[in-house]
Amino acid sequence: MSDITRREFELSLIGSIAGVGNGRSQTSEQAGEGFGSDGYVTDVPGVKVGHFTDTRRPTGCTVVLFEDGATAGVDYDGSGPGDWQAVMLQPTSMIQTIWAIVFAGGSSYGLATPLGAMRYLAERNLGEHWWPGRPRMVMPIVIGAILDDLHVGDWTIRPDAESAYKACQVASPGAVEEGCVGAGAGATVGTASFGNSLGMKSGVGTASLRVGELVIGALMVVNATGDIVDWPRGHIIAGCRRKDGKGFINLAETLKENMIREGVHRRPVKMNHTTLGLVATNAFFNKAELTRIAMMANTGAAKVISPYHTPEDGDQLFAVSTRKTDLDADVMSVGVLAAQVVATAIQRAVKMATSIPDYPAYRDYTLKLG
Repeated sequence: MSDITRREFELSLIGSIAGVGNGRSQTSEQAGEGFGSDGYVTDVPGVKVGHFTDTRRPTGCTVVLFEDGATAGVDYDGSGPGDWQAVMLQPTSMIQTIWAIVFAGGSSYGLATPLGAMRYLAERNLGEHWWPGRPRMVMPIVIGAILDDLHVGDWTIRPDAESAYKACQVASPGAVEEGCVGAGAGATVGTASFGNSLGMKSGVGTASLRVGELVIGALMVVNATGDIVDWPRGHIIAGCRRKDGKGFINLAETLKENMIREGVHRRPVKMNHTTLGLVATNAFFNKAELTRIAMMANTGAAKVISPYHTPEDGDQLFAVSTRKTDLDADVMSVGVLAAQVVATAIQRAVKMATSIPDYPAYRDYTLKLG
């Protein structure tokens, strides 16, 4: 298959030979023919994923469970991150193990969701043994991060603790549903309030890569202000649509042209969306190393999102080690590979999305342009 050949070629450039994950039945067009496009984040041993999608409006939450515990670091370069307990991931924090990460819609209201995951884990006696002599007293450390999807449908409907509890109940180490589900149910792209541009639908995407015993997976929830670019080819596949429906405005180029025409001055351009995600590996890393891997992996998102980390974005990317092997992997190599897997997962998020009123998806818009 041509997509496997491309991946093997790219891997050879960095001195590795890759084996793909469990394989998908989608066509190469659906998969994006990207780096590591066969597989799921759950190919990493110790990772489970579950979604809750609200049927009343497009919103929901996605839970990533580590029932044996995991170590994590985070990189957040957006100016407005909304999170729950992510400060515990800084290398100087004494907390070394987490049990779940929850991604949710609903903006700040969605920060209620981690409590549902905590309840689910506590009921199963999973978490930090919090007090000597009280073995049944546990504190599951759960990290939460939110995105703003309140502009899609009835904003008074938001994911809550019960939503995350239900997502935990269906969490599985198997195939991960992608597209407009869970935290990606209300995700959109190309929504910068710039002229007469129109946005498009996005969602959740995942990918994985295996190099010998090393497994790297990514799950991304793409709710970006800007355009999504097919990074191997360099063209926009989803983003700010022209009002006449005849293609994309190309945010970066349009901003430059306006500055040339009107002069360089302050001009209010609303850009307040968020991309959330994680990369996971079975290799053993500490929190400081995972923080660096998260920073490197985030460069993969910059390959495909333009612009990224705008002043009002809340972008966050977590790096997780499930510690399932003592494989002697180095930070640099894993960071480089993780960036490629993140880029592929983002492409899948838009390619697997489906349309809703006012927000067409890739399969209903971009393919027709061709």
